[in-house]
Amino acid sequence: MTQYGTWVSYGGPARIWLALVLLAVAGGLAYAGTRLPLPLGPARPGRVAVISMLVAWVLAIATFLVCLFAYVEQERHDHIAHIPPTDPITLVTFAGVAVTFFIILISSSHGPGTRLAGAVIGALAAPWIFELPFDLVIMARIYPPVPPDPALYRALFFLPLFLIEITTLSLLAFSAMVKLSKVTFFSLALMFIVFAAWGLLGFGYPSTPILIALNVTSKILAFVVALSLFLPQQVPASTREDLEVAVPAGPARP
Repeated sequence: MTQYGTWVSYGGPARIWLALVLLAVAGGLAYAGTRLPLPLGPARPGRVAVISMLVAWVLAIATFLVCLFAYVEQERHDHIAHIPPTDPITLVTFAGVAVTFFIILISSSHGPGTRLAGAVIGALAAPWIFELPFDLVIMARIYPPVPPDPALYRALFFLPLFLIEITTLSLLAFSAMVKLSKVTFFSLALMFIVFAAWGLLGFGYPSTPILIALNVTSKILAFVVALSLFLPQQVPASTREDLEVAVPAGPARP
């Protein structure tokens, strides 16, 4: 196992099992994409649900900041805090957020307010499409462990982070523009296939060209997933014909 100061890469049979699990997830997503007959929109929450979701989102962020402070202070107390290695991916993330916001803003025929709200929600949610499965993969392998209870401090960091990820993704239900489509499922499946290739190499920190390429590619695919939720969807011609047959026209007027 190779240590990079942020997480410990997988080695031996663990790499194979990780890759197989990620491929199984990709296969399930691809199968779901083939079974999806039409673009589907999520159930729109009511006013009480919207307020509750927003409050939960804000509380999750506040809780994470408090827990992060406690985590860092414990690292400093035990003299294990260190300067993290160079992060070559942050610029890709910020660029992806900006591009996602701009494309959603200009690509829809909805009103300006709906487009702006959708662009903000899409730009907020897009990075977490990558981060949620990524954090599940690396959370148990964070290095160095924080004494006196590494499991406790790992939970202190990741549990509120997962709450941020889940509550941010839940904001997608607010937008009338959001539709699940085959492209959404297939793009997400491709992201997990790239994760599987990364896992087969140990899912190590992106410190070599191939690991950087796998990280960047999977992150770009996450932004493609986000865009597929907001871009205009077209009903296939065959489906439109079926709908016309199923719903006959009303009686002709004299």
